[in-house]
Amino acid sequence: MSTEDLKEKLREIVCEVAEIDEVPDDTPFKDLGIDSMMAIEIIADVERNYGIKVPEEELEQISDLNSVVTLVNSKLS
Repeated sequence: MSTEDLKEKLREIVCEVAEIDEVPDDTPFKDLGIDSMMAIEIIADVERNYGIKVPEEELEQISDLNSVVTLVNSKLS
């Protein structure tokens, strides 16, 4: 799967969880109204969809869509 395909799939997950229509690549999640509980739900969906584990201490790295893509990409490679 290409990084662009991954980014679009992750964008869909974030949109669904946050119940918003659009997620720009580098807009901070907090600016989109995504709180820590939503972030945990997003990561749970990502873990289920991609069969990866994201340790709690790595959750702090997740601040925008690009950071989610980077994290998931590193887990998949």
